[in-house]
Amino acid sequence: MIRRFVLAMQFTTRIPLPQVNVDETDFAALLRYFPVVGLVVGGVVSGAWWLGSLQGAWLSALLALLAWAAVTGALHLDGLADVADAAGAAHGNATRLSEVLSDPHVGSFGVVVVVLQLLAKFVLLEHMALADLPMLCILPALARLGPLYWARMLPSLHEGLGSRLGSGVREIDLVLWAVPALIGAIWEPPFALLAIAIPLWAVWVRRRLGGISGDGHGAGIELCETALLAALVLT
Repeated sequence: MIRRFVLAMQFTTRIPLPQVNVDETDFAALLRYFPVVGLVVGGVVSGAWWLGSLQGAWLSALLALLAWAAVTGALHLDGLADVADAAGAAHGNATRLSEVLSDPHVGSFGVVVVVLQLLAKFVLLEHMALADLPMLCILPALARLGPLYWARMLPSLHEGLGSRLGSGVREIDLVLWAVPALIGAIWEPPFALLAIAIPLWAVWVRRRLGGISGDGHGAGIELCETALLAALVLT
């Protein structure tokens, strides 16, 4: 269990950790540990926000946003950019979709969407209250429940990262993680929006892309984080 958690941390964050010996079974089980990784990410972001709040709301938002991008290495933002480029340029052509997703360069669609995503998070973080800090800590963990469900609900877009990650998600994992998600929604009712955001992203991905990939998981995490942050701040 600890070995797989360390692997999940190494795979989705830039926090330095010792190397561990893993096999394909360990890699397939990574998604089960994404919510726990989210707690670590949330702790880093919350700490940065609190530190900045000692000087003012603008600095708290800036430090939190920088910490958010730094601790994840902007991994999920990269997925969001790729998905935006693919959806904007493919026009329903499956071959063109694969070409755009595999292209390491970022196009105009990706740039616009990432800028809007960062602006949205910045503005919402600037309006967040100190009392919301514990919620900010668990918010990234709740958003990372999405990949477990998308891996089960959606076909793999192609053989690759998405299909490898999804192969280890079991029905019992969905049930077990649904419990803390329900507790979180009871504790903070705006977080119940997750029950809409996760299937909504699945519907959009299925219609526009045809299936889930590593980029699709990353983009979904980013959008769920922003949706939950908006629900927390605006309600």
